[in-house]
Amino acid sequence: MTGSSNEEARAQDEAHMAQALAAARQGQPSPNPPVGAIVVDADGAVAGVGFHKRAGDAHAEIAALEQAGARAKGGTVFVTLEPCNHVGRTGPCTEALIAAGVARVVVGVRDPNPHVEGGGAIKLEHAGVQVEVGVLGDECHALLEPWTTFITQGMPFVSLKLALSLDGRIATRTGASKWVTGPEARAKVQELRALSDAVAVGIGTALADDPMLTVRDPDFTGTAPRRVIYDSQLRLPLESRLVASASEYPLIILTTLEAPEEREAALVAQGAEVLRVAATAEGRVDFESSLRQLAAMGVVSMLVEGGAELAGSVLATRLVQQLHAFVAPILLGPRGRPGAVDWAGPDTPQEAPRIVDPQWEVVGRDAYISGPIVFPERDRE
Repeated sequence: MTGSSNEEARAQDEAHMAQALAAARQGQPSPNPPVGAIVVDADGAVAGVGFHKRAGDAHAEIAALEQAGARAKGGTVFVTLEPCNHVGRTGPCTEALIAAGVARVVVGVRDPNPHVEGGGAIKLEHAGVQVEVGVLGDECHALLEPWTTFITQGMPFVSLKLALSLDGRIATRTGASKWVTGPEARAKVQELRALSDAVAVGIGTALADDPMLTVRDPDFTGTAPRRVIYDSQLRLPLESRLVASASEYPLIILTTLEAPEEREAALVAQGAEVLRVAATAEGRVDFESSLRQLAAMGVVSMLVEGGAELAGSVLATRLVQQLHAFVAPILLGPRGRPGAVDWAGPDTPQEAPRIVDPQWEVVGRDAYISGPIVFPERDRE
């Protein structure tokens, strides 16, 4: 095959993998990974498209093979994640691919799950199926990153959302915070909520704003994210909108071992779920311990929306992977309450956490900056 032919074949593979990625984004299979698959028949035409819709439903490969039928024989399957080779709620996808008689399987990324016996690619190769791994690997990894964090670290993938003024404030000197950012930015936040398994705020925000933390989108048809409140002393009022709606929308309250038992009983009676974890030296809920408890409940991704104390705890522990910042073109003044993040912060600008490859957008009248966040190593000299 000539160099030009190789390039054309690679471009065609990438185009089909891009289709598989688009399919994967249609599912909501948490706590399972989002996976998409495309079956291309021996003549090069797309014969089947599949994605993992929900946990317990058919895997992407199975759905695509069922759609393709006999046209899968001798064809190629493009799948964003290495096909499974173990029995879970469904049978191994490797066996289905082999039984369908496919000639080639193109994989985005290998399965990182340390809790199962992998070898999906190896089993396919032993059965005479040609396997290629790494096509659009970066894009597939990015899609799977929340689940990869969950399955390898035993903690949810954490995103932090900040909404602040040009001078870094989240409220005026009187405490008024509605609304710092405009309606377009708030709509963007609804999109972020819809993509998350849980949405978290601290008790300060819960008391000040009396939020619902639901997805305010009439077209949203997915599973409502669990609402998580960090409340070290169980101060959340029984008459709050969060508690009043606990029987309709799941509400998890994370508190310390020292919180009053009678308050727990009253909240549980209203439908809330109370989880107790160790306290930090400052008396706050230990963030890492809370993440491990949430992961044990199947929370793969969590959006932390504030306030300043919780944002500070998130950054201080270095357990946040992604940052979403909405900056409004207003000035709230030096007496505005408070800064967007309440923490000690870095000693030098070189040690400051920062967004890698920040994506800048204009959302309405506000600036929206997002991307993966890294924490530079401290200078040890």
